[in-house]
Amino acid sequence: MNTPDLVRPSRAAVAAATVTVVLWASAFVGIRAAAPHFSPGSLALGRLLAGAATLLIFLLISRQGLPPRAAWPGIVVSGVIWFGVYMVALNWGEQLVDAGTAAMLVNVGPAVMALLAGWLLKEGFPPRLLAGIGVSFAGTIVVGFSMSRGGHASALGVALCLVAAVTYAAGVVAQKPALKHATALQATTFGCVIGAVACLPFAGQLVADISEAPLRITLSVVYLGVFPTAIAFTTWAYALARTTAGKMGATTYAVPAVVVVMSWLILSEVPGWLTLAGGALCLAGVAVSRSRPKEAATVPAEPAVTR
Repeated sequence: MNTPDLVRPSRAAVAAATVTVVLWASAFVGIRAAAPHFSPGSLALGRLLAGAATLLIFLLISRQGLPPRAAWPGIVVSGVIWFGVYMVALNWGEQLVDAGTAAMLVNVGPAVMALLAGWLLKEGFPPRLLAGIGVSFAGTIVVGFSMSRGGHASALGVALCLVAAVTYAAGVVAQKPALKHATALQATTFGCVIGAVACLPFAGQLVADISEAPLRITLSVVYLGVFPTAIAFTTWAYALARTTAGKMGATTYAVPAVVVVMSWLILSEVPGWLTLAGGALCLAGVAVSRSRPKEAATVPAEPAVTR
């Protein structure tokens, strides 16, 4: 069942990564809508419960069953720190800092991910990947600065966003080895279930928040669980199994650029030239990080192993 890292990801893997980026970008709209009505913990639990229910249905339909024993350590670690701690920290942090500051801080994650993957997963430190991360991170700073509107971040808010960045990176690095033994759906389903279990202490607050929140806000929490969680985390795992953690992390630098476009089209929030320039830098960095040296272009890609 092992899936080797490919020299060049398949079109299906690239499409999966694209779906993840778009849906994760849409999550910012959902979180912003739900934040005034749900506490950070209850929002995370509600999102994870909706996501876990959706994923378990998919798992039953596909008849994939439980992951092999060798996959469980990575699934448990990623479930607790990525699905659990990350979501609570992110929800809380975004209540205390402005959107621009949050974007800058959380996007430390892909850089941390590349460093951890290079060290722990022996992926190395390809110059193009590091250069792309540098360009994209510069774009994130530009986007964050243009969106901050002079806001002042609290020390706790900054700390929480950094916790979100580090747990996101560590969770991905923990999940990568698990995908050598489990399918993307298995790893995502049980990671989400474990994250929901870790957030059960917020169950009382979730019940209280649902009873008081408008129906449309509760539905936005369900949306967060079904699309940016159940679907996007599965497409992420599918793509991650077929490339390196460092390159996948760099791909998520496209999220701020997509958020800018979605806010423009859906919320009629017209971006300024500085925001557009930062978004362009983010996308340019992703392109650099995923490019290959000319001499490697003739190397045929290994066929993907069917799971």
